[in-house]
Amino acid sequence: MAPTIALISGANVGIGNAVATKLAKDHGFHVIIGSRNAATGQEAAAKLTREGLLASSVQLDIVSDESITAAIGWIEREFGVLDVLINNAGILIDYVPGFTDASKDLSTRDLFTQTLSTNLVGTACLTEACLPLLCKSDFPRIVFVSSLMGSLTKATDKSTMYYKIDYKAYDCSKAAVNMLALNYARSLEPQGGLVNVACPGLVKTNLTKHLMGEPTETGALRIVELATLEKGGPTATFSDRHGPVPW
Repeated sequence: MAPTIALISGANVGIGNAVATKLAKDHGFHVIIGSRNAATGQEAAAKLTREGLLASSVQLDIVSDESITAAIGWIEREFGVLDVLINNAGILIDYVPGFTDASKDLSTRDLFTQTLSTNLVGTACLTEACLPLLCKSDFPRIVFVSSLMGSLTKATDKSTMYYKIDYKAYDCSKAAVNMLALNYARSLEPQGGLVNVACPGLVKTNLTKHLMGEPTETGALRIVELATLEKGGPTATFSDRHGPVPW
């Protein structure tokens, strides 16, 4: 049988790389490392192939239509189909003193524009571009990597650790990603496709400056579970490794 072909955006490092590694090692997937930096993507894929695993890389910048078009064209020529898309790439640039400083000098407009351009618009453009290849699969699956911080229900829960942290742009972008996922769940329903949203939890990545959280392998767990669901599995859900997350 042909291996399952999976594209993971932002998979050269962090959670995306942990997801790609686990899918290739534990499930026999052929993983495509989507990486804005072509060289680091090639290095990540080469590391997997040296272990006898199935992996390729493709330059992929989700804020560039040209990059997306070129990446999808390459996947179509090489594989002719895409079974799984994992929308992992994203940014967190809200300014929080002592923790994040990327947006310290950005205007509110620029902060929201840059955040939504990557986390929402770029994710939507990539997913839409992948749709024809996903529809060629016998069993298409999409996993959107979101966050508890995008939960409208949890936004007013004072017991959450995020309640007093001012991440307006990031929170809005992830709430929008959740709605985007539900739209694609409807789109792939006729093909029996499964589209779900995963929160990896607080993980030590570049987004958190590696200051706190679980290892990337832990953050990858629920994403991998959703990417490897069997036909007839759940769709249009939002969850983390502990269970359902309220919308």
